[in-house]
Amino acid sequence: MTSVIFDPDARAEFLSAVQYYENCQSGLGRRFRLVVETAVQDIMKTPFLYRILHAPFRRCLLQKFPYAIIYSIEPDHIHIIAVAHTKRKPEYWLIRYKDT
Repeated sequence: MTSVIFDPDARAEFLSAVQYYENCQSGLGRRFRLVVETAVQDIMKTPFLYRILHAPFRRCLLQKFPYAIIYSIEPDHIHIIAVAHTKRKPEYWLIRYKDT
């Protein structure tokens, strides 16, 4: 198993989504967090399972929520670049890669 590093913007949007869902309904933010944590564990176990979206980035769609985890496979870790809503601003996260 390899380690996971969240881009600071990806962590911020993840936490923002947790708060949003919790504000919508008590306990929903917790469920969203668990779905993301499960998806991250799955990515760690089988990082090449998910399709390439834009090389070198892959996309893991979340169960029951309209979000995807966008990540790259680095030699010593998984780099999560976005926890992206699938219906808003497609590919906005690409600029994060270009800025690095």
